[in-house]
Amino acid sequence: TSLTEVNSFSPSVPISPSSMINQYKFEDGPELRDLFITVDDPESHITAIETFITYRVVTKTTRGEFDSSEYEVRRRYQDFHWLKSKLEEAHPTLIIPPLPEKFIMKGMVERFSDEFIETRRKALHKFLNRIADHPTLTFNEDFKIFLTAQAWELSSHKKQGPGLLSRMGQTVRAVASSVRGAVRNRPEMFTEMSNYMETFSQKINLLDKIAHRIYKEERDYCNELKEYGPIHTLWSASEEDTAESLKGIASCIDRCCRATEKRMAGLSEHLLPILHEYVLYSEILMGVLKRRDQIQGELDSKVDALANKKTEKDLFLEEIGKLEDKVERASNALKADWDRWKQNMQWDMRSAFTNVAENNLRYYEE
Repeated sequence: TSLTEVNSFSPSVPISPSSMINQYKFEDGPELRDLFITVDDPESHITAIETFITYRVVTKTTRGEFDSSEYEVRRRYQDFHWLKSKLEEAHPTLIIPPLPEKFIMKGMVERFSDEFIETRRKALHKFLNRIADHPTLTFNEDFKIFLTAQAWELSSHKKQGPGLLSRMGQTVRAVASSVRGAVRNRPEMFTEMSNYMETFSQKINLLDKIAHRIYKEERDYCNELKEYGPIHTLWSASEEDTAESLKGIASCIDRCCRATEKRMAGLSEHLLPILHEYVLYSEILMGVLKRRDQIQGELDSKVDALANKKTEKDLFLEEIGKLEDKVERASNALKADWDRWKQNMQWDMRSAFTNVAENNLRYYEE
């Protein structure tokens, strides 16, 4: 019941799945975009210390703040991870798109297999384009540097980040804030968001598991068909009266096998990546809500301290005023991003499941 909005459809929506999808559009259409990014051309690098993959990142833009209209750089996974960390640091209550996991992804075994590399390339491509389409993140200076700086320039820029002690301090403060207990003055809206995400996380994880189970069952079924067809062909060689019928069955099994492989390709291409991306999104959203609560908790503790202080009242009032502004900015940023994220999530889910339905229709027709 917490996901009613996701499951509700207007009576006026056309029956055709394709036209249903066309009812939902992003706020920024392609004609309004001024930043286009492509991630392609994976390349292996082997050194005495490590083996890693780099990807070509091509950027085309008409923005005035860029010195050129086109850039081409190579980036490895840890560069993408650095960018995500800088975005989280600069915008703690915005919803930063997820990165694919560093090592093994579900259903993948070999880290440097072609399938794994291609799956990761697509995920990295989506990661950068989601940032490019974001109304705030797209103008982040570290994002611009990531897209335009040569490898040595990026490496130099990375070294300018906060030092170890500064990072430790931030971690200690975050942990200390998180163990203070529930936030007393949390607005009802954010309690509803938290409840929504708990339910969403349970359901999306369940959907992810079911989808992978279906894919595994389809794969096992396809492997059995591959063995079953040749058996009928061999059998036909020793049966004169039924040879043509047996060959016909073998041919039919072969066509079923090819149709099943196409359906599996549709699942792995359109459904599994979307579900897994939103499993990662659910973790990110919970973290964003906690960070907003930490800012709120910091304000609450200052208000409590003021109530117990007889002196330094003006200093405390000034700090409380700054914290109130910080809480308001954090809350407004999350509220705006929440609405945008839900719209995109509903679009992605409708697209993914409609695509699966259409693939199934084609499969059974075949």
